Amino acid sequence: MKFCSSCGSPVVLRIPDDGDHLPRHVCTVCHAIHYINPKIIVGVIPEAPDGRVLMCRRNIEPRFGTWTFPAGFMEMGETTAQGAAREGLEESRAVIEVLDLFSVITVTYVSQVFMVHRGRLPEGASFGPTPESSEVMLMRQEEIPWAEIAFPTIYQSLKFFFSDRTKGVRDFHALDLTRRPSRAQHADIQSWLTGLQD
Repeated sequence: MKFCSSCGSPVVLRIPDDGDHLPRHVCTVCHAIHYINPKIIVGVIPEAPDGRVLMCRRNIEPRFGTWTFPAGFMEMGETTAQGAAREGLEESRAVIEVLDLFSVITVTYVSQVFMVHRGRLPEGASFGPTPESSEVMLMRQEEIPWAEIAFPTIYQSLKFFFSDRTKGVRDFHALDLTRRPSRAQHADIQSWLTGLQD
């Protein structure tokens, strides 16, 4: 940040005089303090009546061509469930019934908090490609291309989801990811996540 969004004057990065403990962008003229906080990502794992889940192949960067469930940045004025439903429409053209929140993953290396809901895809629901997704399809657990999952958050949320379903429970999960995977580690996200949790 170079200029104040309140008055347009230059800002400096310093610890404010109000008892704060972190450097902030402070306006040199009006003295407004500008806080930059983590972004919230909302997502939903839509489950069809036959147990398959709706997956989307990314048609945008980052991670173009890899697979995800509907997820994206939360907008102002919406709940996490509303945001997840909107992402479902935007990425798959599906009207998804968004259910309970079951996974919160903090990703410190990109300053994001990832909040994932369970979801229900009604019988006979329509879905299809969008500008954000080149392919949209229902997949059984064994059909998911685990080596082509877009992000560790998507991978781990799917693992939580299928583990709960196998056990017949509806648990809540929390995870902190504090180290960015390398390009090589993206090819083996499972071993990378296992190493973080040891």
